[in-house]
Amino acid sequence: MPKVGFVSLGCPKNLVDSEVMMGILARSGYEITPRAAEADVLVVNTCSFIEPAQKESVQAILEMAEYKKFGSAQKLIVAGCLVERFRNDIREQIPEVDAVVGTGEVEEILRAVRGELEGGTEEIRNQKSEIRKEKSEEKRRQAAALQKGQESPTWLYTDATPRVFTTPRHAAYIKINEGCDHPCTFCIIPELRGQFRSRRFESVVREAENLAQAGVREVTLIGQDTTAYGEDLGIRDGLPTLIERLAQVDGIEWVRFLYCYPNRVTPRLLETIAAHAKLVKYLDIPLQHASRTVLARMKRGSSGEAFLGMLKRIRKTIRGVSLRTSFLVGFPGETEKDFRELCDFVREAEFDWLGVFAYSDDETAESFVLDGKVDAETIEDRREQLMAIQKKISARKLHSRVGTRVTAMLEGPSKETELVWEARHEGMAPEIDGKIIITEIAGDAEPQQGQMATVEITKAHEYDLIGKVVKLHGCSAGFTPAPESAREVAPRDASPFRVLA
Repeated sequence: MPKVGFVSLGCPKNLVDSEVMMGILARSGYEITPRAAEADVLVVNTCSFIEPAQKESVQAILEMAEYKKFGSAQKLIVAGCLVERFRNDIREQIPEVDAVVGTGEVEEILRAVRGELEGGTEEIRNQKSEIRKEKSEEKRRQAAALQKGQESPTWLYTDATPRVFTTPRHAAYIKINEGCDHPCTFCIIPELRGQFRSRRFESVVREAENLAQAGVREVTLIGQDTTAYGEDLGIRDGLPTLIERLAQVDGIEWVRFLYCYPNRVTPRLLETIAAHAKLVKYLDIPLQHASRTVLARMKRGSSGEAFLGMLKRIRKTIRGVSLRTSFLVGFPGETEKDFRELCDFVREAEFDWLGVFAYSDDETAESFVLDGKVDAETIEDRREQLMAIQKKISARKLHSRVGTRVTAMLEGPSKETELVWEARHEGMAPEIDGKIIITEIAGDAEPQQGQMATVEITKAHEYDLIGKVVKLHGCSAGFTPAPESAREVAPRDASPFRVLA
């Protein structure tokens, strides 16, 4: 069978889509390869959330097109969010592209690879692409109206959907919902991903159970707004109910969820996290800004004062909680006063982890027509200032851990050198936060990826910790290494692709 190579860009939500597409192809007999040079078919799963992501996606497509021109690749397929934005442009401007697969068409990847993908609904898709090119308010309204129609993405995967996992053996993402109904003026996710929709409760639980049986020890729940899980299904307190159930799954050590919406961080959610040891004491709450004026223009509401009150309640309920957030600087109308207010807020809030994004115009976003645009140089300067403030906070908080002992999950040998291992405590999310660099492992026992351990912190850097393992928890913690029965291929990042039986 032909070999298929994948390039997956963007967030973990997009990665899950890539894993599903690989699973569908692997189930049909295709071999997944990490080496583009030997692939017969290349698939680029793109991101289009912000302008830099669009540029990265286009560059990746062009790079893969070179393999089709001069390598063994016979077919190039583009998938993901960029397709929802520029379906026609991709086909017209990059003739090497043979097929496109949107975010609601993930299951069509097999037909695309086989060359069977027909236009079916091409007329309305073309209409959407043409409408999005227009910058006028009237055309944007047409695009929004059309997006709410029958062509809005509605697809959701289930526990029965095949996946090829690209994460380390002991960790996996579970997408619990898709799409978004929030009206944020800077965001085009509803256009790219469709309206909010949740997976069935039982399906999520079964997937977690299957993952545990395959050796996964940490599951990270993702969705555009995980805290809204189940609202569309009529489930009261959907997320607290779900994570409480997942905490009962044998074999799972940590349950984590990302992307909380501030006004949905409820007392019930906090109390549930505090009550269960397997629910990590960690919350990721993108706040976007702290100025009431800017938040109003973003159509997110609230204020820095209200956020501080929320953070106080969180820390009071969940002892030792780690907090992550992200902000958007340079939003239209953001004054120097607004930015100073944001800086003061960050100093007072003292987040453990923080990301800062620079605003960029998108012609299909509502913010495109707002006045008070901030120039690019000022935006970048503000981004650097805010990160400098957080850098000091992170360094101070990490340094306070020196001399303490934490329970950590061993990630395996470092990708930079096999002389040291890496680990994470529960306040460190995979990929996006810092890590613990393990320089010494006590005893004669052989450590395993995904094994829990007691780690003594000996040193701190700006974003990472240095430590030594003083105790491996081993079988007493219910640990068994992941089975070797699943097919493996070493991917670009050296973590194995694997197919669940």
